[in-house]
Amino acid sequence: MKTHTILRKRLMYSLLALLGGMLLLAPLWAQAQQVPVFSAADKQAIESYNLNEDNFKRLAAAVKEVHEEGISPPPPKDFSNVHSLDDLANVPVAEDKRILPLLQKYGFTPREFLVANFALANAGIAVQAKSNPEAAKYMDKNRINPANVSFYEAHEAQIAALQQQFEDGSNK
Repeated sequence: MKTHTILRKRLMYSLLALLGGMLLLAPLWAQAQQVPVFSAADKQAIESYNLNEDNFKRLAAAVKEVHEEGISPPPPKDFSNVHSLDDLANVPVAEDKRILPLLQKYGFTPREFLVANFALANAGIAVQAKSNPEAAKYMDKNRINPANVSFYEAHEAQIAALQQQFEDGSNK
């Protein structure tokens, strides 16, 4: 089990390096590691979320604006009140009052934005696991949305371009 946790964290950090530009995902993933257990409904929400052209374009646009505006709230110090996706999604909203209006501008609630990010991250992990047999052993294939994996694979170039844009400090 310890190997599974370490490997999953390594995969996630690799993916976060790839998706580094996604709004608050890295800090929220770190925070999620401190959340005891998401409810079955929370897990199902992530697993059943369907990435599509619309929500991906809105996600990318929101992320771009976050970077343009320099929004980066400090990670909270206390996670004792974080027990669900809703709690976790509301952490950065409470830290920076610019976040909620920005998410709403792109048609997201804080929860949906977090769910979309986790769905994208899970798909990215599944894609990475395809080329890493050792990692694939530790993945729960029942929790992977095959449609999201296909979507991710079809958009890898776009995701890589977004990542490169943010690494270069460019927001064009």
